[in-house]
Formats: sequence, C-alpha cells, structure tokens
Amino acid sequence: MHITIQSLRSVPANNPLRLGFVPLTDCAPLVMAKELGLFHKHGLRVELSRELGWATIRDKVVYGELDAAHAVAGMPFAATLGLGSVACDCLTALVLNQHGNAITLSDELWKRGIRNAAGLRTEILRLGSGRTLTFGIVYPFSSHNFLLREWLAAAGINPDRDVRIVVVPPPQMVLNLKAGHLDGFCVGEPWNSVAVQSSAGWCVAASAELAPGHPEKVLMTRRDFAEKRASEHLALVAAILEACAFCQAPANHSHVVATLARPDYLGVPQQALEPGLRGELDFGRGNSRRVLEFNIFHGTDANEPSLEKAAWVLRHLRETRRVGEVTVLNASLGRRVFRADLFQQALRPYAAAQNNHDQSKTNLTLA
Repeated sequence: MHITIQSLRSVPANNPLRLGFVPLTDCAPLVMAKELGLFHKHGLRVELSRELGWATIRDKVVYGELDAAHAVAGMPFAATLGLGSVACDCLTALVLNQHGNAITLSDELWKRGIRNAAGLRTEILRLGSGRTLTFGIVYPFSSHNFLLREWLAAAGINPDRDVRIVVVPPPQMVLNLKAGHLDGFCVGEPWNSVAVQSSAGWCVAASAELAPGHPEKVLMTRRDFAEKRASEHLALVAAILEACAFCQAPANHSHVVATLARPDYLGVPQQALEPGLRGELDFGRGNSRRVLEFNIFHGTDANEPSLEKAAWVLRHLRETRRVGEVTVLNASLGRRVFRADLFQQALRPYAAAQNNHDQSKTNLTLA
C-alpha cells in the first residue's frame, strides 16, 4: 500500500533550503556549491546538514525535515517503493558522481594469508560453522551491497549463507573494523583510506574496476518538492552541477580536500581525502597504484540520471530479492524516479551560468 506523506513542516519559499549529506568524499559537490557561493549565484539560500548515515537521510527527506539530500542511487527507488520505510514518491534529477567505493578487509585477515576473494573463500571453508565472517555495507539498497555481493559470489561465496552482511554508517566502519566487529566492508572514500592509513585494513578492490560506469550518489528529493517548488529545484540542480564540474578538475582538488577536511564537513586529515579525489590509492601492504576514474564527478553524461543508469540500479534491486513484486522494477519506474527530463531543464540555467562566466573572462581579457 502506498502512503502519501505530508511534510511535517511547512517551509515558505523564502526560507533556506535544507540539504543533507553524509561525511564522504562524494558529498563534495554539495559542500563546494555552498563554499563557492554557487547556491547564492543561482538565487538560493541553502543550509547544509551533516547526517550520520543513510537511514537518517532517507527519513528526513521522506518526512520533510530535509528538502533534498546527497543519497545512494538506490535510495529514491527504495523510498518510492516503501522498501525499509513508508512509501514516499522521490526522484533525482542529478547524479552527483560515479564510482568512489572500495572493498576493504581487516588486517587480521591479511595476517591469516588472505590476499583475494579466492583466499577468503578458503578461509570461510576452514572456519566452517565455528565462526561467520561479518562484512559492513552502508545501506541495503546501495551500490556497496550490490558490489560486495557480486565480488563474493564471483569467488563462489554465497553472500546470504556463507557470510553475514550488516548495515553500518560510513563514519563508523573503521572503528568497527578495529574493534573486530567487522572483518571487512564496502564503503566510499575516505573511509577505506582511513582504514589503510591507520593499519586497520587493506583494500582488495575498487568499484571503478568492479562495475565501470555505475551510478553512485544522487541528489534525492521528494516529488512534491520538485513539482511545487520547481524553479528552486532546477536552480539547485544547476548550482550543484556547476560544483560537480569544479570538483572534477584536478587543479581544484587541493581546494576541495582542504574544505572537506574541516570539522564541520568530514573532519579527517587531508591525506585521507587526497586518494579518493586523485585516484592514487594506497591499497595497503605496499600496494599503491592509480585507479583510472576512481571517482567521476563530471564528464560525458556522468551527471544525467539516464534510463541506462536507472536500469543498473533496478537490475541489482531485483537480485537482492528484497522486493516482493519484481515486475514493478521496470523502465517505467526508472523514468519516474531518474528524471533525465528535469536534468535537461536544469541544464538551461547551468549553461547560462557557464556562458556568463566565459563572457566575464573574455571581458577581463579585453580590459
């Protein structure tokens, strides 16, 4: 049954928009849109709200405590279908980034001689019923769950029977790894790098290599917000899209890293943030290498919530077997939630802003 949720607060259009984010490297477009004055440039007043994890983001969007938020790509589908919460029509008109995750295993597993998924399977067989290895993901309907399950299954490990998979907020992953509550996890940066740099774990795989082109985070909002406050919503998308382009440019990475490191955003050392932006990862145990397109914030079709990107999410939702009626996971739902049409509308103010910027540079040159 679909329940229509009424906002718990009535927000006049002239009040600041409240945007939620979880402390991860890929919240950068929201943070930089605020810090660079891009929201103001597009006629918006915005307050950012740091949240612990994805369940909080979901609930605050559903009940109107947040107008929009940084969200995992599966969340607007899950909220719309009422998977894990009451049903509330949600959508996205902007993909914030692609890739950006990694799978990290504990230092203890390395000491036991495990170097890859095949070795992990051997260890699971050796342990038998004596102990079940536990792995963390950030949200049941996230790419992290999809990627981890596929990585395990490819090595002959049944993710539903041979291991335990639990939900842990991203900032708490490393603490739980150190404490021995987790044997590994799949999470976004900087938490893999934090684990490596604190000698708590080592990375075994990066999402850019496991599933090239997969959508990662999106700008999620309620359908009623997108429709009733359409001009603000499109301006919001345009402002954050401009920030995505800023975050993608290598010349800006030092600025982005210094900003994200602040206590009000991620509050981690800059050295933990740099790998996820530059794609130069220390996998631990003497293995450092460059991962091409480790995190894509902007580029050819990267930000469009296309039907192709929606299909990737829907296919994996089917495979989780947590959706009662899988026939609803179709192209119609994909188009209803991943709104490429609204993205195209938002491109107009974004393009206008870019043209004004280019004209300003030309005028400066001529002067």
